[in-house]
Amino acid sequence: MAKMTIVQAVTSAMRNELQRDKSVMVLGEDVGINGGVFRATEGLQKEFGADRVVDTPLSELGIVGSAFGLAVNGMKPIAEIQFSGFMYGPFDQLYSHIARIRTRSRGRFSAPLVVRTPFGTGIRALDLHCESNESIFAHTTGLKMIIPSNPYDAKGLLISAIRDPDPVIFYEPMRVYRAIKEEVPEKEYTVPIGKAEIKQEGSDLTVISYGAMMKDVKAALEKSDYSAEIIDLRSIVPLDTETIINSIKKTGRCIIVHEAPKTCGFAAEIIARINEKCFFNLEAPIERVTGPDTMIPFAKLENYYLPSEKRILKAVDKVMSQ
Repeated sequence: MAKMTIVQAVTSAMRNELQRDKSVMVLGEDVGINGGVFRATEGLQKEFGADRVVDTPLSELGIVGSAFGLAVNGMKPIAEIQFSGFMYGPFDQLYSHIARIRTRSRGRFSAPLVVRTPFGTGIRALDLHCESNESIFAHTTGLKMIIPSNPYDAKGLLISAIRDPDPVIFYEPMRVYRAIKEEVPEKEYTVPIGKAEIKQEGSDLTVISYGAMMKDVKAALEKSDYSAEIIDLRSIVPLDTETIINSIKKTGRCIIVHEAPKTCGFAAEIIARINEKCFFNLEAPIERVTGPDTMIPFAKLENYYLPSEKRILKAVDKVMSQ
């Protein structure tokens, strides 16, 4: 095994699948010669050729629309969108066509494609470069939504996404693209879609998060005196409700952390499921630690937007005092 960052793990996953399956291809702006804006596709065009790692024009609508056409005709495209804030252009293709094609065609066609994109804030980028808009895609029936938090999961989940018969949105937490390094097998392996991971067993409260916020959650809870059970969702659609409910029945208290805005953020869906399945197991109201209901600010205020260790620990104290 080699030690990899998330970016390196993503590259390794695509390399494995390009080697294994000739129907797999990559397309996007600068993915070929330049190796992508974050170098996630570096070296792949040289290894597999310009017909399988394709530099496209600067058109997100064109990239995703082309991936759709390729997918329904037997290919397994991996479309890279440089930043998640650029996902609004191709949203019509995703919502109106890609997510619906299996139902619309009564099973005659499917769209086995992956749309990869870096997401989240904390890197001091420009407007529309640091969005956390995962709830939009989670609300779009027919799409799967994956958000890894570490290199091992990034590779295994991306391989699972590429092999999945349906369209998958794959969000890569760019704030920790190179901040975490761990051992990752160089050979192919899969991590199941729709299965959360309990990162730490605990008995006092359940803390649920995903993506880059997992690093902050773990760092904050190391400073807490309480026994916290930490759950990394890994995919939000499909959602592993069973793992969440089992944990709540054990601890009776819950905090959910994500950097997306609070209103209609994915924490709201998790809370709804907890209330439906195990409301009477709760010892205190569930706390949300999220981004505010504002646009993501520019560089000087960016850290104030993100859920901080201080805010997470404040939520822990609040939920444990009730």
